[in-house]
Amino acid sequence: MKTPRSEYPRPQFVRPDWLCLNGEWEFEIDAADTGWERGLLHRPLAGRILVPFCPESELSGIGNLDFLNAVWYRRRATVPAEWSGRTAWLHFQAVDYDATVWVNGREVGRHRGGFTPFSCELSGIAAGGEIEIVVRARDSHLGPQPRGKQSQRFGNYTCFYPRTTGIWQSVWLEPLPDIHLRRARLTPDIHRGRFRVEQPLNATRRGWTYEAELRNVDRVIAKETVPLTGGFNPEVDLAIPPDERRLWSVEDPFLYSLTLRLRDESGRLVDAVESYAGLRGVRIEGPAILLNEKPVFQRLVLDQGYYPDGLLTAPDEAALIRDIELSQEAGFNGARLHQKVFEERFLYHADRLGYLVWGEFPDWGNENEAPGADHRRFGPSFLTEWLEVLERDYSHPSLIGWCPLNESAQSLTDRIQELDAVTRGMFLATKAADRTRPVLDASGYSHRVAETDVYDSHDYEQDGARFADNHAGLAQEKPYVNASADGLAWSLPYRGQPYFVSEFGGIWWNPNSRPEEESWGYGDRPKSIGEFYERFAALCQTLLRNPRMFGYCYTQLTDVFQEQNGIYAFDRSPKFDLERIRHIQRETAAIECPAGAPNFTGRTEKLA
Repeated sequence: MKTPRSEYPRPQFVRPDWLCLNGEWEFEIDAADTGWERGLLHRPLAGRILVPFCPESELSGIGNLDFLNAVWYRRRATVPAEWSGRTAWLHFQAVDYDATVWVNGREVGRHRGGFTPFSCELSGIAAGGEIEIVVRARDSHLGPQPRGKQSQRFGNYTCFYPRTTGIWQSVWLEPLPDIHLRRARLTPDIHRGRFRVEQPLNATRRGWTYEAELRNVDRVIAKETVPLTGGFNPEVDLAIPPDERRLWSVEDPFLYSLTLRLRDESGRLVDAVESYAGLRGVRIEGPAILLNEKPVFQRLVLDQGYYPDGLLTAPDEAALIRDIELSQEAGFNGARLHQKVFEERFLYHADRLGYLVWGEFPDWGNENEAPGADHRRFGPSFLTEWLEVLERDYSHPSLIGWCPLNESAQSLTDRIQELDAVTRGMFLATKAADRTRPVLDASGYSHRVAETDVYDSHDYEQDGARFADNHAGLAQEKPYVNASADGLAWSLPYRGQPYFVSEFGGIWWNPNSRPEEESWGYGDRPKSIGEFYERFAALCQTLLRNPRMFGYCYTQLTDVFQEQNGIYAFDRSPKFDLERIRHIQRETAAIECPAGAPNFTGRTEKLA
């Protein structure tokens, strides 16, 4: 059987030696979470599962949609003999939610967080030796934890979908030397024409050197070598010759190749990694967000990253690529990656295809639906996991903005509330981890951070005239702002930041749906496909023609289970005439840019 999802899981930090552990594993559902007491660590498990697909998915071979409070995995593997002299590390790209890992009966790692990777050092295990890996994943549906769109009820409802429990991204082995390179941070500087490379190490030795080499295709265009002088984080600046400078953009997503090397005092190569980087800048100028000092109207689509057979896991890499291509075919130039931390290979393809993305934390799940529980609580795991997201994705050029929270709603009162502290904490953590991108404190609803870089609203008004009235006040710095049903304010006042409608549309359309089938979208279902096009055009044109609007995000790319408001069906088949959808969005936006900004040639954007 072909190994599923066998592509290299970490495409921006690549070593040549690795072993994919996807495929068939022993598996057992531990519904009462008593497996530890019953000895599941030491005995064969009852069933089989196809990793990396979660047990709720069809592709896993299980397809159990009930609450799975705990699940166990077991797999044997052999550490390749040619890895002699190095230590094997066991990597998990994502396990939902609390994971404990044992190798040969010894605990080697634990991790909390369902969307981010973690690694386990397998010290003391010789190359050529066999290992037995056991994983227990706990995933309660009751307490507050980051879940995204995973239902806390038995079944799907409104915009909540089947749960994902346990392993849902790739598992793999990699050999590392005792002193090795950790994930580098790559920061482009378009004005100086250079990349800043910050290189964490797990340890350091005097007399050793760090080397970074930048290539334009196969030509070495910059190279720097620095000694290790006792620090854990050497830095180098790779200056690009003027005639080799090529900006990354939607129209030309050019990527430089990068090799990072660690050498000992004799010059012997100890560790080496292949990477890539895009030379692009993101900056705020008044109400505009500039990409490479030019206004680019962000025609974004909401992408929830669900698949009918794999749920949160794409069935194959081609599916990741196809979702980007489908979006581009419909006229979008980017996406809000909504309530999910996408697989890193999705970002790799966004990098190479020139697709703008906003990274978002899957913060939904703080509403505890257990009887008698607090309605809303945030645990420390929210901030911890978000910092792991920021660390993983910092260097991807396609990622142009961050959003730590989505639709957090609470009326402002004369008391400081938990939401105030949580929103500010997530915002400040994001700014501390990344000074190069704008941060939206919370998408829609409650803006609780006065200095948020971006301000937005969610507006699912379906009537074109009323929708236009909602947003006519932006020119007078009186934007549409979400508020409670009784009119109580959710947000601090707008103060002139870049503004966009980060959710709109969601037009309900499925001409093939049956009357008894549960489905929904926003507003009244159009009576004809012609009415859909008229409504879609009216909503998009209102935002495209507003000179203070830097972009929009249409809901959504595909139908997802009962939510049938996508441009495409859940199986990715088209629901509309894509040329017509694309033509509506191709209208040149009236986006404003301050006349003093470099490369500014006029009031309107220039489409490729």
